[in-house]
Amino acid sequence: MLLLDKPLEVSSNGALQIAKRIFRAAKAGHTGTLDPLASGLLPVCFGEATKYSAMMLGADKIYRAVLKLGQTTTTGDAEGEILEKREVSLDEAQLESALAQFRGEIRQIPPMHSALKHKGKPLYAYIRAGVEIERPARAVTIHEIVMESFSNDELALTVTCSKGTYIRVLAEDIGKALGCGAHLKALKRTGIGPFSVAEAFTMHDIENREDRDSVLLPVDALLADLGKLVVEEIDALALSSGRSVEGIEIGPGLVRLYDAKMRFLGLGEADECGKVRPKRMMSVEFSGN
Repeated sequence: MLLLDKPLEVSSNGALQIAKRIFRAAKAGHTGTLDPLASGLLPVCFGEATKYSAMMLGADKIYRAVLKLGQTTTTGDAEGEILEKREVSLDEAQLESALAQFRGEIRQIPPMHSALKHKGKPLYAYIRAGVEIERPARAVTIHEIVMESFSNDELALTVTCSKGTYIRVLAEDIGKALGCGAHLKALKRTGIGPFSVAEAFTMHDIENREDRDSVLLPVDALLADLGKLVVEEIDALALSSGRSVEGIEIGPGLVRLYDAKMRFLGLGEADECGKVRPKRMMSVEFSGN
């Protein structure tokens, strides 16, 4: 797995294809889309690591967002045309009061300018054709909003949130709560689950390294927040062959599986009776096979 610091004006798929070329990977995938106008952390999985990339999709995210107050746009961000301008006259107390309304569980209406699907087509395809689709509000959780700075009509925030949160919509809703309107001027994703953009590499960093493989993390880094189970070779062989094993002293839930040589075998799921079944396994060769 590669922790990539995606640049601006490059799509997530574009960044993925560049990384795939650099590492000459036959198979690759990323763990969460970033718009071209957003930069920051984009974990990229290669080879068998793609089996576990979905594990990161549900992880909490951290963003640094810059809001332009007093202006609304057609898209909710800096890419759209300006719809309305209003004067901004706010103090920090008013800002903090408005931000407090968005901490905890909130409901958001997904934007039309998004890749969310309706009848198999992304919403942005409908809006390009001049068609507005009714979208039900969704529940998301804003764990924290921290005001980093406020100057003139620009408000910088750090937002920690659950999956499915649209920061663009959050910016618009904050603007409504303040009474002046707002749009998202800039966005950088700084964290996903246990990973930080401080650990990430830019494409320029990678292309100029001779030891490119040294920037890659092992597959099981994707599952670092799960428990760890080491099994004997006979059980390792059974699990890798798709068979469950019993009599394992471990609590119920998902677990990382390793053999006695500490080779990562894959992802298992244990029940309350000590039975572990394979859920998503690596291709591992065993002696005698």
